[in-house]
Amino acid sequence: MRLVIARCSVDYIGRLTAHLPMAPRLVLIKADGSVSIHADDRAFKPLNWMNPPCKLKEDDGTWTVTHGKTGEKLVLTMEEILHDSSHELGVDPGLIKDGVEAHLQELLAEHITTLGEGYSLIRREYMTAIGPVDILCRDSAGATVAVEIKRRGEIDGVEQLTRYLELLNRDPLLAPVRGVFAAQEIKPQARVLATDRGIGCVTLDYAALRGIEPENPTLF
Repeated sequence: MRLVIARCSVDYIGRLTAHLPMAPRLVLIKADGSVSIHADDRAFKPLNWMNPPCKLKEDDGTWTVTHGKTGEKLVLTMEEILHDSSHELGVDPGLIKDGVEAHLQELLAEHITTLGEGYSLIRREYMTAIGPVDILCRDSAGATVAVEIKRRGEIDGVEQLTRYLELLNRDPLLAPVRGVFAAQEIKPQARVLATDRGIGCVTLDYAALRGIEPENPTLF
């Protein structure tokens, strides 16, 4: 990756035109060929950029980035270069997220009584004609319960569980089947929709499931 701090102006020439007046900016030139221009006032979004495939041509005082397919251009007029360095970052291992849905599913299956005393696991990833139900279990009365797990519970997750329940309740060996929507955070609209459809909601405490804290999820 090449990092350039320069006092420059930037013009985007293509289907749309845009102009950034002269000011100190950070220019990132990545190994994939992308070029982006950054200010010091935002976390991640650049002021302007060119995605690959593109080619950078450096002339005296003018840098031109041309897109290989569209021909659009990003023209940087360099008044003064304050810093110019290159760094080999190597292959990035990618983002490893803590508490992803698969791990939540695994933890809840291991601690199925989080849902209530007397609960027992039938199986994880119970397959239906439209995809797998995250957890299928039985409550203390022996009734079948289908659990859909999300990191963030939104309306589409409730809709997904509703479709699973429609299919599962056609199976006389399982019916009646009720649903539980479980997530680390459940949006108010999703909770309202779930309640309207007779689906229970569980807020999962990831730390508690891992045994870090003694707190229990809240069942509504």
